[in-house]
Amino acid sequence: MTTRQAHDELDDRKAAILKSVVTGYVETAQPVGSSQVARDPVIEVSSATVRADMATLEREGYLTHPHTSAGRIPTDKGYRFFVDHLGNPQPLAQAEHEKVQAFFSKAHGELERILQDTSRLLAQLTDCAGVVVSPAHDALVVRSALIARLSTHTAMVVAVLSNGVVEKRTISVREDVSDTALSSASTLLQQRLSGSSLWLVPPEKPTGDAEVDDLVGLCVSALEDAKTSESTDQVFVGGAAYMAERFDAIDKVRAVLGILEQSFVVVSLLRDVLAQGESVSIGSEHSAIESLAECSLVVAPYESEGVALGTIGVLGPTRMDYEHAIAAVAVVGQRLTRELSGQ
Repeated sequence: MTTRQAHDELDDRKAAILKSVVTGYVETAQPVGSSQVARDPVIEVSSATVRADMATLEREGYLTHPHTSAGRIPTDKGYRFFVDHLGNPQPLAQAEHEKVQAFFSKAHGELERILQDTSRLLAQLTDCAGVVVSPAHDALVVRSALIARLSTHTAMVVAVLSNGVVEKRTISVREDVSDTALSSASTLLQQRLSGSSLWLVPPEKPTGDAEVDDLVGLCVSALEDAKTSESTDQVFVGGAAYMAERFDAIDKVRAVLGILEQSFVVVSLLRDVLAQGESVSIGSEHSAIESLAECSLVVAPYESEGVALGTIGVLGPTRMDYEHAIAAVAVVGQRLTRELSGQ
């Protein structure tokens, strides 16, 4: 990702005209003409003055005009100026706040399900693709653990993490393993894992009871196998179909969806945005990924007990409603943080 350069400041009138063009284009997807801008109650000058200022904005790289249209559309530089001068974004509508509240009031259970559902919530709020990167498992610690028999030959290892999320793994056990041995193994597993990272299991401390030690070893092995298979960041994408509605060209849709399927690329992109101290990346600002040259990304971190866990965001066309997307990502990120912190 390239580091964006500071843009020249615009006087108040040109800034207002640029804002009018951006909001008009976002709403209609049609190039915005000077007469339309002049009707904006904030713009208190004639169409001729607006036209002259729009020509200046085009020369300075904030606007461009497609084909033979008399209207203008924003460039990436124009969108960037708009985003950087939003001030305090408007809050979500009351109905959307209630939707977020209702979602998180029911968001309990396995972490993967919560994150997948959160990506869908973001998509529904913004009409863009919602993206959620899972936490690194070594950032979470075990609050409690137990072993429960499921059948004669199977048992389940259950670990409740510090954020209240439940991790479950199934193990095979011998038919002659007693309930007493399972209970003792469950107690020992709790002692061994409590307060430790799920993926950095403390060394074994044999009890001398071979049956119990074997059971605990099976549980630890199941967790070690899970660590190997899930060591890379998981990316949950919701509402990918919205992207098909936002781009006219099928090839563009396919290219964007192809990127969303590449977890490493998505994770790197989201982290790069945050690493540069930004919450929004626009078009050419992530030029290393050519397929996303016509896309923008709005991101935010989420935490648990003050520790950064992962990242959420929305991916959409550069012609997105930035103000609404920023508000939606911020609110959902805050609520996800509260949920994972057990608040």
